[in-house]
Amino acid sequence: MSISRKQFIQRAGAVALGFSGLHIFSGCAATRNINPEAISEAFGPLRSDPKGIMDLPEGFSYKIVSRFRDKMDDGFYVPHRPDGMATFEGPGGTTILIRNHEVNAARGGDESAFGSDFALAEKLSEEDFYDYGVNRNPGQGGTTTVVYDTENQQVVRQFLSLAGTLRNCAGGPTPWNSWITCEEIVMQPDDTYAKAHGYVFEVPATAEPGLARPIPIKAMGRFNHEAVAVDPESGIVYLTEDDGEGLLYRYIPNTPGRLLDGGTLQALAVVDQPRMDTRNWKQQAVAVGQTLDVEWIDLEDVDAPEDDLRYRGFEDGAARFARGEGMWYGNDAVYFACTNGGREELGQIWKLMPAGPQEEHDKLELFVEPNDGTMIENADNLTVAPWGDIFVCEDGDAEQYLNGITPEGEIYKFGRNAVSTSELAGATFSPDGSTLFMNIQHEGLTIAITGPWNKAKKWG
Repeated sequence: MSISRKQFIQRAGAVALGFSGLHIFSGCAATRNINPEAISEAFGPLRSDPKGIMDLPEGFSYKIVSRFRDKMDDGFYVPHRPDGMATFEGPGGTTILIRNHEVNAARGGDESAFGSDFALAEKLSEEDFYDYGVNRNPGQGGTTTVVYDTENQQVVRQFLSLAGTLRNCAGGPTPWNSWITCEEIVMQPDDTYAKAHGYVFEVPATAEPGLARPIPIKAMGRFNHEAVAVDPESGIVYLTEDDGEGLLYRYIPNTPGRLLDGGTLQALAVVDQPRMDTRNWKQQAVAVGQTLDVEWIDLEDVDAPEDDLRYRGFEDGAARFARGEGMWYGNDAVYFACTNGGREELGQIWKLMPAGPQEEHDKLELFVEPNDGTMIENADNLTVAPWGDIFVCEDGDAEQYLNGITPEGEIYKFGRNAVSTSELAGATFSPDGSTLFMNIQHEGLTIAITGPWNKAKKWG
């Protein structure tokens, strides 16, 4: 076993204490009176949207922030398939929203920021892209940044902020005001792309147009990355893997807040239960509300040219999870979704609680496993609301809902995709708590939701 969280915090010292940000996400201490079958209408029933975009409770409304193919302020187009997002405090009370785009393989540039045949790519140099591709066929994923005025509910500007990556699905905010964006794909160079993919990248939260340095953080592993969450006390980064045989990872950086300085990648294992299968597919290995002591296994050869990190980690004793997806830090814990977990393979929400000063082990709790598609179907992206509830986006086969879960485990419906069966993605609150941003992915829409949030339990 490697260094513990407690030892790392002691080693990090004042550096970790200097972290700022994420303040609205971490204030509520959750209770654990789990009741996953209790449905609560915390904000009231959903009302049909006359415009047919998003059904919301009475008093709430949405505004379309941007659409696929909108022309941005830097002259590029808004790419397609908006996915994971996070917000940061911007200048003059504005909100900086960084947005992923899950655009995958070559499609002639039509879904990218650069238009048909990548014509606009010539505005940039090859060094601005992580992967410029073979014969000018750059990676079409990446991130865009939206500067938003929540007081007037207006876009100030939007621009491309990372170029040349592939299938940027989710990620997570850091306490040092950046977004970690994750490639949900593993591939070697071929006749289309010139570089290997399957990495994470860091994008600074800036209000002025500009591109992040496209440097992969290879020490954080090469696998089918999904999301990350950062413990603001220690700077440790937790990572999910979108694979039916995936692991749950953590990255201990050599220097807190400087991920490119290198670090140690580890996988979660259950104490005295090596190679636990948490998926609950064939048998109920973990009960809802059950808490497990966990430890961490050091991983070797994390660049994994054979894409076998999950297999090697499992053989060494790591626990197996059913498609780890959305992840967020809040309520002094890390919540993460496993999209296909549970007896009916309809999803699980887990809660990882880092060890306190007097505790030997971190704790892992199966927070919610409804096994009922009318409650939650295939949880994906998630976030923690300012008052402590978890908001969960669905990526199922039929109607798609935005669900709320109280810290006690009560589930309620907050929104419904009324325009299509597209997955919902990227739910995240503005730093001032006034606005919930979210994507309707296949429609290429980013929306901002406002309303009487003070109806929520435990607000303020």
